[in-house]
Amino acid sequence: MLLRRLYHDRLAQAGYLFACQATGEAIVVDPLRDPTPYLEAARQEGVSITMVTETHIHADFLSGAAALSAAADARLLLSGEGNGAASYDWSAFPGAQRLRDGDRLQLGKIQLDVMHVPGHTPEHLAFLVTDSATGDTPMGLLSGDFLFVGDVGRPDLLERAAGMQGTMAESARQLFASLRRLATLPDYLQIWPGHGAGSACGKALGAVPQSTLGYERRTNWALGITSEEEFVTRVLAGQPEPPAYFARMKRLNAAGVPHAPSPRASNDEKLREAIAHGALAVDVRPSTEFATGHLPCSINVPLGNSFLGWAGSVVPPERDFVLVATPALRVAAEQAARELRLIGLDRVLGVLAPDRLEPIGAGALATLSSIPASALASEAGRGATVLDVRNRSEWDEGHVPGARLVPLAELNARLEELRDTGPIAVHCQSGARSAVAASVLRAAGFADVTNVDGGYTAWLRAGNSPTAGD
Repeated sequence: MLLRRLYHDRLAQAGYLFACQATGEAIVVDPLRDPTPYLEAARQEGVSITMVTETHIHADFLSGAAALSAAADARLLLSGEGNGAASYDWSAFPGAQRLRDGDRLQLGKIQLDVMHVPGHTPEHLAFLVTDSATGDTPMGLLSGDFLFVGDVGRPDLLERAAGMQGTMAESARQLFASLRRLATLPDYLQIWPGHGAGSACGKALGAVPQSTLGYERRTNWALGITSEEEFVTRVLAGQPEPPAYFARMKRLNAAGVPHAPSPRASNDEKLREAIAHGALAVDVRPSTEFATGHLPCSINVPLGNSFLGWAGSVVPPERDFVLVATPALRVAAEQAARELRLIGLDRVLGVLAPDRLEPIGAGALATLSSIPASALASEAGRGATVLDVRNRSEWDEGHVPGARLVPLAELNARLEELRDTGPIAVHCQSGARSAVAASVLRAAGFADVTNVDGGYTAWLRAGNSPTAGD
């Protein structure tokens, strides 16, 4: 048996290619929107993709299952579990085979037994993998977003991201029952999860690529709880705000992902003209460089591992935009432009990376002021609103007295709430998210905005006492 793990760092997402080397048949599980890496992996290994599937309707990226199935002329297999709003629009997948609990897929000498493991989502599947060339017992579990290294998939996304009210507690109970199904499986079973550390699909994912069920039984908090009520309470506690784009991903993945547009080639002159006519400038330089001079009405989303999550929360999908970078960042920015299409931000016009950033049209470059955390008290004294853009779980552990909470993922949707608040001092945990938030506020017309250097951590180090809870 051949196993290839194809991992995307910025999405912290793992897709898998399994192949029977005897027959040359391969299956891909949980592919991203771009089929190229999976087709290339199959070519390198000398196998043919004959089946494509996914563990569930994803919320954190656009699925590539249908596109890869078409490109490889392979069978498309999707979960037939779940119902209503928690299932696929089958009219968009006319040739797809519906998978049910207990089904078996045969791939030469490899068999994949389908397990319905609801909880993270109602239709979620996992696949027990057996290589009959070496034995008749399962060797691993493709667990998707059901079981991670050190954590389990969050059961709150249907309610908090997809708007299906009242589903969190029931989903948590389903997840508890699904985990009980693992009790009869052996300790040596390898666990191949769909995400690693940094994914918003869980709250405490491990950074190692795989584990064993026996190790997870020893170390994973979720497998050590025998009380359903305790499990429900703990799994729902402290879940971070889902990025704003998650709801849109769920809808598109269930209804059929549109074809990805071809990249648009634009020279600097055309990109400047587009910005002058209303395209959004998304500056991907470090926040310190952005603060010292940037195009007015641009927003700052620095390149890094959090880039896609932040961009998905603050870049409007219906608006044309241009990435602004330095020449040294051009290659990385062009790669980022391609990656934005993985989360449905298709209207990127190109990368503007001049040797020297100059104003477009009349006026001058804008700047963004910052203050040390020790100055928060004086900011509040002059009537400024202290805006906390961290997650609610962080806020509940402690926050600046008198501060106002608007998580970054909710900022665009709640801008009007802040219109009459006067000066705003923005902080997060360390100063990274707040720099993004401050740029969004300035671009939306808020004139008096400052970023708090070092954020809440620096404020605590200055000897201040927080308030906990609401």
